[in-house]
Parts: sequence; structure tokens; C-alpha cells
Amino acid sequence: MNRLKDLLTNLEYECIRGTEDIEVTDVVYDSRKVTKDCVFICIKGANVDGHDFAKQVVLSGAGALIVQNGVELPEDADVTVIRVEDTRYAMAFISAAYFGNPADELKIIGITGTKGKTTTTYLVKSILEQSGHKVGLIGTIEVVIGDTHIHADNTTPESFLIQQYFRQMADAGCDAVVMEVSSQGLMLHRTQGFIFDYGIFTNIEPDHIGPNEHKDFEDYLTCKGMLFKQCRVGIINKDDKHWEQVTSGHTCELETFGIETEADMRAQNLELSSAGGSLGVSFDVTGLMNFRAEIAMPGRFSVYNALTAIAICRHFEVPQEAIVKALLLAKVKGRIESVKVSDDFTLLIDYAHNAMALESLLSTLKEYHPHRLLSVFGCGGNRSKLRRYEMGEVSGRLADLTIITSDNPRFEKPQDIIDDIKVGIAKTEGKYVEISDRKEAIAYAIGHGEPGDIIVLAGKGHEDYQEIEGVKYPMDERDLIQAVLNDRKVQG
Repeated sequence: MNRLKDLLTNLEYECIRGTEDIEVTDVVYDSRKVTKDCVFICIKGANVDGHDFAKQVVLSGAGALIVQNGVELPEDADVTVIRVEDTRYAMAFISAAYFGNPADELKIIGITGTKGKTTTTYLVKSILEQSGHKVGLIGTIEVVIGDTHIHADNTTPESFLIQQYFRQMADAGCDAVVMEVSSQGLMLHRTQGFIFDYGIFTNIEPDHIGPNEHKDFEDYLTCKGMLFKQCRVGIINKDDKHWEQVTSGHTCELETFGIETEADMRAQNLELSSAGGSLGVSFDVTGLMNFRAEIAMPGRFSVYNALTAIAICRHFEVPQEAIVKALLLAKVKGRIESVKVSDDFTLLIDYAHNAMALESLLSTLKEYHPHRLLSVFGCGGNRSKLRRYEMGEVSGRLADLTIITSDNPRFEKPQDIIDDIKVGIAKTEGKYVEISDRKEAIAYAIGHGEPGDIIVLAGKGHEDYQEIEGVKYPMDERDLIQAVLNDRKVQG
């Protein structure tokens, strides 16, 4: 049991009904999960407003309500009503207090940026664990607490869930947490209620702009910048032209990293490496640390991810030999993930599912001067046709052969989506084949692989399902690849 008054510490509020000097059993923000004598927080969402359920939750036994607007209550209701300026902001502090402020027991690392968040979180986890730390992770793919892996619904979960995960991590013996911090998460105050020890900015490009997201690029920049008013040390990619805007009004210490500009830590003398079907890049770390490193992932953006991770882990006094070892072993599911199928050619899986990401990926791979670059991808159904045209055009322009296949068709016919992709390819002179079944498309790519080829399966990445007419069927590209290899053995 918690006293409501204790949960409201660090918040400005007004008790407009009843008394805050009561015991509450639970903190709830979903009207379907109300328990007797809980405190119910009325959250205004994109589609549903918790204030509309006030009468229902009181009748279900809620002992207190946290509101920002007026609510309708049952007559003679025995309920406490607390008014705050913003219930989402309040929920973050209430949740932190409810779980005993677990962030105080952990070093919290928050990474924000358009690209690189996921890969960098796994790199940081790998490096820190190489040197004896126990690290929790919260991100786009999953939440990791010790040996427990929890599927993620949002890049940055609701504040109540974040605090619940922090508590579980602290209780499991974690001493650090690395988490992806989305602009949406910052905008919706999911990361309030605690201070990040380290806030990291990777880069920013126009993205997530539209209804229910950000009204314009300036709003996107502003939301990203909120992290640097909520952390003790900010670690910034100085090569990004927007870094000064993002850190405007910061309240933290700042340090910088980069490749192009004079920064506190730099990567220099980049050299691409490819051996035995594996692609990587080596570089010199200079400035705050000085050593030669190599990451077993291709391209310049992999160097940025590695440099970000090094800049973070320096604060944990990780020995440089542990950093070097961890970078060579690092592998992130669905992020330019190499899958060994042949000594003759390279096969990669990547989550690139829009034109910007696909262009970055294919351009990077072309720098390795492959014999041929093969691009296997589809597009999601019930999404913008423009994305299909653009991805088709990018692949037609950059790949030597595009194999158009199915992604998550949802409620559309796969062939209709393929036809839209072909509209984009038609603007180029790119060669293509169309194979709707994804396993067959992968089999075709592997079966036609030539020495020196790079084959990339784009769009699915870490996903382990295919969504067709409202049903998510199990489908992991790693399993499809293995099935293809098994079929070839039988046939061979």
C-alpha cells in the first residue's frame, strides 16, 4: 500500500475533492485494469480520453483520480480527485515514486536520433557486459532484463512501464540501463520522473512528421532536444548540422564526437574491410581515447554507431581492449546483420523499410565494390503508395538486380503492392524480377549468387512475422534462409 500523498511528491497539484492522505493499492491508466482503491490516471490519448471513463472507474472501485480536465462522477462518490496541469507528466513522477525511484539505483543511458539508436544500444550493452557490468535494455526490438526478453510495442514505453522495467532491472542486479529515447516518448513525457546520467544525440533527418506525430521538423527538433534538459552529461554527434539547435538551452555538460569536425573524440583513417563474406570497417579513435578499432558491420554509419558507443563506455572506465573485442563480436538482429551462407558472396538482413534507409544502405554497400548488388524487398500494405514508388526507384537506381517480393501485405493484395514498386523501378534502367513468395525470392537470390556479390534482404529486419489480412503469421528470415539451404542440400 502507498499513501497517495507520497506518490505526489515532486508534483504541483490541487486536491479538488476528498483528501490525498489516503492509502492506494495500485497505479492504473487503463480503465479495463482498474482495481479496488487504485489511483486512476486519466490520460488523453490520440483516440481515447481517460477522462471519459471517470464515472466507470469510480464505480469499479478506484479510490482516487488524477485529472487535467473536468470529469463526470457518480453522485455521492467517495473518491479523491487530484488536478494537475498534465496527467502524462504526472504519471511519470507518480510511477517513479510507486516503484521506489529505481533510476536512483542505476546508471541510465538514453540515446535519441533518427538513425542508429537500436544498433548503438546493443553495442553499448555488449561493450559494458564485456567488462563485467550487468546491463538492461529498452528499445525498438525488445526489453532485456537478464535472460528475460520482452517484445516491445513502442520504442519508448509508457512512463509506468519504464519505471516497472527499471525496478525489475535493479532487482535483477543490473547496474546500468541503455535505452532508445524516441521524440514521441519525449513529447509525451514518458521519460520524466528521473534524470538520465547520459543523453546521446546520434543524428536527425525529417521523419515522424504528420498526424499524431510531429507537426513539422522544428517540432521534431525541439522534442529531441528535451533530452538535454533531462540528463547530466550530453554526448553529441558534432557532424550533424542540427546539433546546436537540438542542444539549445541544454542544462547538462556537453561533449562531442564526430568524423568530419573537430570534436572531443574522432574516428579517422577509415578503411573498409571484407573477408570471407563478412563486411566491416576499421578506424583510429583519437582525442579523449586513442586506439585502433574495427567493427564487423559495413559502412560509415557503422563507424558513427561504434564511436557513439565508445564515447558512452569511456564514462564507465571500460578498458580499451574490452571495447575492441566487443566491437568485433557485435551483432544486432536485423541491422545490417550478416548471415553466413557462402564463402563466395555476402548475405545481409536489414530493417530498411523506407526510401531514405534503403538508399543509405545500398549506397554504403556499393562502397565495397561488389561484383553485383542484389536487393530483395517488398513494401507494407495499407501504407503510402509514395513509399513504394520511392523504394522502387532507389533500388532500381542503386542495385544491379532487384528481386521484388512481399513484406506485410496486410489487407492488400501482394501483387498490387509489387505493381506499385514497379512504377518506381520503371523510372530507372534497373533490372528486376518479381517473386511474391518471400522464401522463393530468397531462394532465387541465393541460387543466383555469384562470387563477390552482396545480397541484402531489406524491410523485415528483426521482425519474426508476416501480417496478412489482420493475422501475424510466424516468419523469420533467418528460418527462411536455413530452409532454403536445407532444400538445396536435399536437391544437391
